[in-house]
Amino acid sequence: MTDEPRVDWDPRSDAVQANQVAAYDEMRGRCPVAHSAYRNWTVFRHSDTVRILDDPDTFSNAVSSHLSVPNGMDPPEHTPFRAINDRYFTPERMAAFEPACREVSRNLVDALGGGEVEIVAALAEPFANHIQCSFMGWPDRLHEPLRDWTRKNREATRALDRAAMSAIALEFDGYIREQLGERRTAGRNAPRDVTTDLLAEQVDGRPLSDAELVSLIRNWTVGELSTIASCVGILVSFLASNPDIQRHLRAEPDRIGAACDEILRMQAPLIANRRRTTREVTIAGRTIPADERVMVLWASANRDEDVFGDPDEFRLDRTPADNLLYGRGIHYCPGAPLARLELTVLIEELLAATESIDAVQGATPTYAAYPAGGFTSVPVSLQRR
Repeated sequence: MTDEPRVDWDPRSDAVQANQVAAYDEMRGRCPVAHSAYRNWTVFRHSDTVRILDDPDTFSNAVSSHLSVPNGMDPPEHTPFRAINDRYFTPERMAAFEPACREVSRNLVDALGGGEVEIVAALAEPFANHIQCSFMGWPDRLHEPLRDWTRKNREATRALDRAAMSAIALEFDGYIREQLGERRTAGRNAPRDVTTDLLAEQVDGRPLSDAELVSLIRNWTVGELSTIASCVGILVSFLASNPDIQRHLRAEPDRIGAACDEILRMQAPLIANRRRTTREVTIAGRTIPADERVMVLWASANRDEDVFGDPDEFRLDRTPADNLLYGRGIHYCPGAPLARLELTVLIEELLAATESIDAVQGATPTYAAYPAGGFTSVPVSLQRR
């Protein structure tokens, strides 16, 4: 019988949650591979994270006991499902969706008005909600239920309330099954949208099961609703605090896409993902047994001084491959092209509609707590054109 590994930190402590990024920066220098009382390991350095992402045989994505298509699968099972997934995020599909994306963005920016605005509630959350429904072809009547669902899911996850999390997952599956059912009933009269197209997909010569379809759509949508909202809050907060960079992007809007990637490198919208060791492995001098959970901490790896120098320095000349915002390897974020399109278009529209976005004197953004990244509130002042 081996000794239990020492506990190095408490990732859910008040000290860590007060400012996750600052806490991870400190841990990266002091304890680059840390074990917690939650029986998982966290990897903080960029090089160790890259090693994990490049070795899916040793660091499996099959972590959950629940079906997760395709990101909770390993090859060879993962391969055909990932191929289906990637057909929906091609340059052609992104170009076709861009006008709708711009319309949603412009309408929400127009509704902001001017003066002081709390950007998370007024723009970030509605945008994530409306844009995902638009991409999937879902009706406007789902906007408020999905926004409420996102809030409940975040609260249950933060509280580690397993019963509530299960009930909330079933609730979300119900929304998806309703949309699938409506299209099956409509037959040839079903709308020509992403959800309808998915019903015709096959894997290994058979149609996708309802469980597979629901899992695939859930992974797209749940990630979109929470992470895109976090991204918008982070981006607007950064622009409000950096008027020189804001002026630069107004003068050179073609740099907005690259700027979004760099800003989100500095302040992660998605804190971590899990892996499972398939064998004993040593990382940074720590021996991790087989079948252990390992947290890949994007919020730390993307700020590693050994790769990025001063992690808070905004630079547009960095090597794009070093930025792990959308991951790396066979599990590279499947929705990255969509996320980049959405964020670029929204920031384009926001900058085009305003003379300036300014921080509100005496009011500071409120940091989100794990598992969320970014902020729960971002007060800014908008000067309209």
